[in-house]
Amino acid sequence: MATTQATQEVQATQDIQAAHVIADDAEALAVAASLAAEFRAGASARDTERRLPRAELDRLSASGLLAVTVPAEHGGADVSAVTLAEIFRLLAAADASLAQIPQSHFAYVNVIRRQGTDEQRKFFFAELLAGRRFGNAQSEAGTQHVQDIRTRLRPRADGSYRLDGVKHYSTGALFADWIPVLARAEDDNLHVAYVPRDAPGLTVVDDWDGLGQRTTASGTVRLEGVGVPADRVLPHHLTFEGPQLHGAVAQLLHAAIDAGIAGGALAEAAEFVRTKSRPWFESGVETAAEDPLLIQRFGELAIRVRASEALLREAARAVEAARADLTDDSAAEASIAVATAKVQAAQAAVEVASALFEVSGTRSALNSLNLHRHWRDARTHTLHDPTRWKIQHIGRYVLNGTRPPRHGLL
Repeated sequence: MATTQATQEVQATQDIQAAHVIADDAEALAVAASLAAEFRAGASARDTERRLPRAELDRLSASGLLAVTVPAEHGGADVSAVTLAEIFRLLAAADASLAQIPQSHFAYVNVIRRQGTDEQRKFFFAELLAGRRFGNAQSEAGTQHVQDIRTRLRPRADGSYRLDGVKHYSTGALFADWIPVLARAEDDNLHVAYVPRDAPGLTVVDDWDGLGQRTTASGTVRLEGVGVPADRVLPHHLTFEGPQLHGAVAQLLHAAIDAGIAGGALAEAAEFVRTKSRPWFESGVETAAEDPLLIQRFGELAIRVRASEALLREAARAVEAARADLTDDSAAEASIAVATAKVQAAQAAVEVASALFEVSGTRSALNSLNLHRHWRDARTHTLHDPTRWKIQHIGRYVLNGTRPPRHGLL
């Protein structure tokens, strides 16, 4: 046993040396911009071939970006919410599937920050700095609603737990080192069990067949008698017993992905019109880019994108303000700001990705060009957490001062 533990410690040390540790917000943004440019080049081919981005995720891990929210006292950069949102926007503008994969990773880092013991924080933050990835096993299919969690965490005589259940839409699980599993204990309270990807009884099935975000591998996780040590279980239900930002941060990253999709679609549409589209014969101009009607439409779409990006930044600043002074009122302000950004970004992503064909012309519809991946990604991702309910909460807050509920989807 001692030999095995020593071997593991040596391996962990080697991994820590191999993974870069980002120093601050400025470096995080520079690394994200560089990787986004790199990932953009192969995004269409990966989508067309459904080639899973294992190499790209390894680059993401090695870069240190997945550890940027580790607290400074544990050696991390602890970047701001503004920076984190911009990282996701940059990545999504390049490859919306790739950006989606670490969204849950950061959500479950936040669970450790809020509910972890000192020892749990020390262990998992070291894992993150070593380049380890979190997946997720959260949602379930065939239940009454999204928060009807049937997966069970049952105590064993030795103090450990047994985990049983089936999860769907498990983005990131296939590529993860650790899979956070949302489960209910005997008292029906929600917990998160952090389970190694290779744990006996845990199976990840690559059966995701969504029309968009094709390479997220958001498939099925089966848990059959999976053993979980007590120190790998965190009481997630406590997160929602007071003012919290868990939902706001998770939704902020979803909003950033939508804003990135919108911006990426607009950029590709502009490039296509400049280099490939023909002007309409009635326009009287030499190139499509000189067509006044196309110029008008591009102006309208640019406003949608800029509004999404501005609201995203404003929401991130509201999250930062609430972190500095967390109260029921500041948490509510942050949640409403994020909900507003998410509604705008979701609408912009779908509109701009659809308008890409309107402004680019008939040729843009060729399947071989795969320009439709932007719309497919937008249409798929914006199905997360319906915006109609976010608008309801915004309206209640503005009209009656009703704070939004405490849950992880707002």
